[in-house]
Amino acid sequence: MDKIDNALQQLIAAILASDVYSRYDVQRIRVNSMPELKAQIDEFRRKNLELQTNEHTTLEQIDSFERENAQFRENPVVDEFLAAELAFCRLIQELNLRLIDALHFE
Repeated sequence: MDKIDNALQQLIAAILASDVYSRYDVQRIRVNSMPELKAQIDEFRRKNLELQTNEHTTLEQIDSFERENAQFRENPVVDEFLAAELAFCRLIQELNLRLIDALHFE
């Protein structure tokens, strides 16, 4: 287990040193310094996740959500945070996929 723990610590250090994480962390700190905007972003993310995970979501509902939030997404702080968060999530997803694939986990 020591080898795994050491490798995990190295992976964590590499992630923390990555440009993707650095960008996300800067935006996270920026948004957290604005409690009202953070609450709005959290609500946007909650509703977005709900739409994505609900098997009964229609294209009309998605279009409506996008129209209702278009102006909110134009806020540069919101846009930069969500873009940085998405890039970081994609990095973590890629790491998970590669790990699962390499271990032949079914």
